[in-house]
Amino acid sequence: MATSLQSPPGKASSRRVALSGFDLINSPRLNKGTAFTDHERDLFSLHGLLPPHVGTLEEQLERRMQALENEITPFNKYAFLRDLQDINETLFHALIVRNVEKLLPLVYTPTVGEGCQRFSEIWRKPRGLFLSHPNRDRIAQILSHPRYDGIRCIVVSDGERILGLGDQGAGGMGIPIGKMALYTALGGIHPEHCLPILLDVGTDNEERLKSPIYVGWRHPRVRGQEYDDFVDTFVQAVRARWPHVLLQWEDFAGSNAARLLARYRNQLCTFNDDIQGTAAIATATLISAINVTGVPLEKQRIVVFGFGSAGLGITGLLTQFIEDRGIGSEQARACFYGIDQYGLVTASRANLTAGQLPYARKEEEVRGWRQPDGSVGLVDLMRHARPTVLIGVSGQGGAFTEEAVREMARHAERPVIFPLSNPTSRSEATPQELMDWTGGRALVGTGSPFEPVNVGGRRVSVAQTNNSYIFPGLALGIVASRARHVTDSMVKAAATGLVRHLPTRRNTEGSLLPELSEARSLGRLIGEAVGRQAMLDGEAQVAGEDELMRAIGDNIWEPVYEPYERA
Repeated sequence: MATSLQSPPGKASSRRVALSGFDLINSPRLNKGTAFTDHERDLFSLHGLLPPHVGTLEEQLERRMQALENEITPFNKYAFLRDLQDINETLFHALIVRNVEKLLPLVYTPTVGEGCQRFSEIWRKPRGLFLSHPNRDRIAQILSHPRYDGIRCIVVSDGERILGLGDQGAGGMGIPIGKMALYTALGGIHPEHCLPILLDVGTDNEERLKSPIYVGWRHPRVRGQEYDDFVDTFVQAVRARWPHVLLQWEDFAGSNAARLLARYRNQLCTFNDDIQGTAAIATATLISAINVTGVPLEKQRIVVFGFGSAGLGITGLLTQFIEDRGIGSEQARACFYGIDQYGLVTASRANLTAGQLPYARKEEEVRGWRQPDGSVGLVDLMRHARPTVLIGVSGQGGAFTEEAVREMARHAERPVIFPLSNPTSRSEATPQELMDWTGGRALVGTGSPFEPVNVGGRRVSVAQTNNSYIFPGLALGIVASRARHVTDSMVKAAATGLVRHLPTRRNTEGSLLPELSEARSLGRLIGEAVGRQAMLDGEAQVAGEDELMRAIGDNIWEPVYEPYERA
């Protein structure tokens, strides 16, 4: 999708700017570089600070892409783009909008994982807020600065479960920064309305603590009541500062992710992308695969490998979709087999969580499946349950073994297999392995991007089951409708919005998901669906459809240069 970088109609009026000279050039939100006109250079005392050439955004885009392509490694490209974001936000976002498929893997997964691991190497300029435990009594004061008056959405992480890489401490800030970049590039939300936040409660990563260049708080990770009190101080400060802000939780450890969402979802407008966004994109991708196989959703036997907060989020949303087809709750839950670190989730186990309990298999069903040590592993499940769908959110690279996948393929004509863990090193299997082990019959969706696979001499693209299809549009709909809370039905509406635009609705030979180049236009469509659902749920603060559509348009920012006048 080519997106125009000319000023949209009705949005070309001048912006009044108080900064000048060096201060203006060093403001990433206002800087235009060589694109400042001669008139602006006169007004803002820029002559001599810039080369004499007056350029255009198009020329800058070409120059930056050439420079980016000269960088050798994905990490170097990531660092280049982070620098560009801290120099000129308009140019940074215009570059992404023009090159979504090429740059998304660099701005976000999988490269952002290494970006978090090496965050201290490349940190140069402030972006977002680091709220550290030693500064817990200053949080409200920090948030009170007038520069944050326009904030409408926040992405926050505590850095404990960064992708499948574990505790990265302050380096986890790379995740909120990356998510907020996609709020803008794919959802259209103005960067001035976005605030990435890292809650620095220390780290248990010894490599980070021993590193002389680590930028975070050098202290073991705070836990227990002290941790809860710190998070609550943050949440209450956010509520007081921005009563209607959207707060997205990101990459919290499983023990905290679902618990914090449950605690605060009725106190403010909030969602967790690892739980709800992952559920929405996994559901949409599975429905796309069903368009190909023709086997109804309620007839699927679904194994969820990694039955923590993300796995339960997927299971819960899919259960809703099954129930929508007239199936009773108990029968709908019977479609699922959950596997966690202890093996198959069964009713006889003593360590089940409240979320796992409704999906636990009865002991009489699985008694003949057990190994001599009493366990039921993935191969056992493939042999006895004969699943049609295998979804991985375990963070365990290579967990989908050849034996297990071949056993699945013996019983399923078109096995649906989604190794969703990222970065790439944590993927439960590679797409090429899955195609080789299933004779090219598998329908595959991955969490990280992979090169096309070879199937019988043909190169076949693999759908990236990426949350980026969901959360930017979900956020747009929430912000535009001024929703008070995020309901389960709003998340479901985001998934349904994507389902309506699946390529397999038209062509069963097509990709499971739309091209990533369509993600920005899909963001608007999903935002509209979410906003409508917010109205149906009584959570919206817009008067009706017309006001919602105007608000959607008003909240979509195009990365173009505005003319400036002196304030």
